[in-house]
Amino acid sequence: MSIDRQSGYENTPVKRLVVGITGASGAIYGVRALTALKTLDIETHLVVTPPGMATLRQELHVDLNNLQALATRVYEPLDFGAPIASGSFATGGMLVAPCSMKTLSAIAHSYADNLLTRAADVTLKEGRPLLLMVRETPLHLGHLRLLVQAAEIGAIIFPPAPAFYAHPATLEAMVDHTIGRMLARLGIANDLYTPWGE
Repeated sequence: MSIDRQSGYENTPVKRLVVGITGASGAIYGVRALTALKTLDIETHLVVTPPGMATLRQELHVDLNNLQALATRVYEPLDFGAPIASGSFATGGMLVAPCSMKTLSAIAHSYADNLLTRAADVTLKEGRPLLLMVRETPLHLGHLRLLVQAAEIGAIIFPPAPAFYAHPATLEAMVDHTIGRMLARLGIANDLYTPWGE
């Protein structure tokens, strides 16, 4: 174990991650994460909710075939027999990008009604990092309380807040910066973003 000089986070070898995509706007984040992880030769186990598939089609014209080419394994949202439904299936953590308020609510209440929320619950109970890229605005008090509740049980709240100090020239650069920081938070070294001061 070491500390990554750029991110400041513990840098342990991560060879396998769970990725979840929900119906919130921002499907590009989930797809870009999968692309980056494939380039980094990290095994990915993907589950997409039905609203997530609808958003992928609407925002990116992406279907399940495209995702199967990016992920190591893709699971049906109600496949509770999938390896990622068990804590004995070791992973380096999970990221949900984007994360809808419905999914946030389920995770915060340990309500595992589909494979994505079950995998998230497993991640938390095993003490592994769970990053939630929550996508909603404005936030009412109910949303804020859910965010606090999720954080209290161990989730890392990671909204896609763009950083303008890097002077991004394109939408892709803004997305890459956020995904790069998410991966760094998981201890995965990458060159998708430039840390402040570098």
